[in-house]
Amino acid sequence: MGQIDEQALADLVEEDAAHALALLAEMTAATDPVLAALAARLAGRLMLDVARVGPTDSRGIGRIVSAPSDRADGDLDIDGSLDALVQARAGHAAVGADELRVRHWTKPTMAVSLVIDRSGSMSGDRLATAAVAAAACSWRAPSDWSVLAFSDRQLALKSQDDGRSAAEVVNDLLRLRGRGTTDLDAALRSSARQLERSRAKRRVTILLSDCRATAGVDPDATARRLDELCVIAPSDDADDAAAFAQRTGARFATIDGPSAIPRALAEVLAWR
Repeated sequence: MGQIDEQALADLVEEDAAHALALLAEMTAATDPVLAALAARLAGRLMLDVARVGPTDSRGIGRIVSAPSDRADGDLDIDGSLDALVQARAGHAAVGADELRVRHWTKPTMAVSLVIDRSGSMSGDRLATAAVAAAACSWRAPSDWSVLAFSDRQLALKSQDDGRSAAEVVNDLLRLRGRGTTDLDAALRSSARQLERSRAKRRVTILLSDCRATAGVDPDATARRLDELCVIAPSDDADDAAAFAQRTGARFATIDGPSAIPRALAEVLAWR
């Protein structure tokens, strides 16, 4: 009682990581409190490791900008530096680094709001998938991310502008259990309010759901008003989510378990 064979767990992770994650997530609800706490600690550590796949910066269309050479690296911007060069030559003086300009590539900053459907059953595989998704979002937008869990109500596990760590959010997610009906419209409106707090140029809502709304109003109009919407659904129950994504112009991907989350996120976050 109260023990987990960590070598056996490591072997299971090597053989079937998705099953190991789901098993640990299930064990966090064990009646033995010592075992539940140990499972939560191991699950959190493993989920953070699984999530850290791929680049931390967003893929996107970069652009060339000009900046003072003491603030950025790049190629000399002749046009932007011309006045300083002419004045320095006329006065037989050196040109200061803050007077020269360089041209360099920059990409837009990104804010992410993860919206997790917790209606119905929320255990095992679904719980592990949600936790890995939260950790993966923190990996890709480490300074600007939020996590909302919803059914007929919304629960903010992390607001856009608070400093909670990924480990804290994952631990809270592992304690979630399913409840209620599915008010998808209200959840998307909550996500929009979270992203309004961000100054990022790119603001993305990532919806983890089968997209079967059973409460509230039709969510399509709200979905279309979002800056960007990405929908990730389980591969064995994706028809409604695929139809919702097509109607609303959202990007769409499917997953067959928690270990597929990093690939799905990389797919939906790629710019068109």
